[in-house]
Amino acid sequence: MQLTTIKRRAHFLRVRGGSRWACPSFALECRSRPADLADAKDNPLTTPVPRFGFTVTKKLGNAVVRNRIKRRLREAVRHSASPYAQPDHDYVLIARDAALRRTFADLVTDLQTALQRVHAKGGPIQGAPRKTTRSGPLRADAATGSPKPRTPASD
Repeated sequence: MQLTTIKRRAHFLRVRGGSRWACPSFALECRSRPADLADAKDNPLTTPVPRFGFTVTKKLGNAVVRNRIKRRLREAVRHSASPYAQPDHDYVLIARDAALRRTFADLVTDLQTALQRVHAKGGPIQGAPRKTTRSGPLRADAATGSPKPRTPASD
């Protein structure tokens, strides 16, 4: 598969509000690309292809480590994305530190699962706000106003 990458910051930011799926080695964000947002360099006569962007923060290590993670993610996309990635979609892989330690087979499996999940019906909602966590040990009961112990099922 020919890998087409996202290079402009504006394109990375546009993908940010789309579907999202996280796994141990990366988080995958996806959004469809309307025809009017095509680059001026893109040839409108060619078939649309999926584009991929890779983000690796400095928290994960120095330049050598970050480049190694990017190379592993790019190769996983080349190996497994073609049957799962949809044309006219942009994808951004945000690396986590497990992307360096996991076996390549696990990395490919994570990518295939993530691509299926972001496109699944009833999967992540396009543009849905992320759920934030509440701080503090107690939470007020909506009906009575009295505090009740916080449990994972009550969130």
